[in-house]
Amino acid sequence: LRTCRPPLISSSKSTLQRPPNCKFSVRNCIRDPNNSQKLVMEVKEKLEKEHYDLPVGENGRDDEDMILWYLKDRRFSVEEAIAKLTKAIKWRQEFGVADLSEDTVKSIAKTGKAYVHDFLDVNDRPVLIVVASKHLPDVHDPRDNEKLCVFLIEKALSKLPAGQEQILGIVDLRGFGTKNADLSYLTFLFDVFYYYYPKRLGEVLFVEAPFVFQPIWQLTKPLLKSYAS
Repeated sequence: LRTCRPPLISSSKSTLQRPPNCKFSVRNCIRDPNNSQKLVMEVKEKLEKEHYDLPVGENGRDDEDMILWYLKDRRFSVEEAIAKLTKAIKWRQEFGVADLSEDTVKSIAKTGKAYVHDFLDVNDRPVLIVVASKHLPDVHDPRDNEKLCVFLIEKALSKLPAGQEQILGIVDLRGFGTKNADLSYLTFLFDVFYYYYPKRLGEVLFVEAPFVFQPIWQLTKPLLKSYAS
């Protein structure tokens, strides 16, 4: 929303008056595909000029679908989208997302702590299931846990049907105890969904959360900010 200068003027009767000749305009890029495409090309050109060392191709600096997704996430702010996009592309490169496969996560996947369900939910969303009681931070390698997490997110997203953009997360908390609590892993999880897969997690369902989970939830809610609801 853009307003002219000067801003609205407050009168003596505490009402807002519009200055003369003031014009209001709203730019809705979602409803204007031509304008959206212009912004995508603007981001693409800036990335090529200012971040030419970033990889290209799928999930690279010239991936127009990815650019558009980050523009939507940042409410079509070019500078904010570029900042978040460059961080995500660098992370994908450093983390080795493209190298993840069934074989690279086979040992940790055998624990059954998390998997992508064979079927979509009632809203045609891929379903990522987490069995919290099988998460043992004192036993499993934290790096393996992170690799499994990212691999399963990628796998779930690859199952998105046409017209669907988000996945459903189901966290089975039956049998959850203090030995399963892992705040460092939760922090990683929040960063992954906020910075690298923004707005991809449409909803999370907690199944039979025990009393011991409540204080952990209270500690993690501030990390989620407005998304906690």
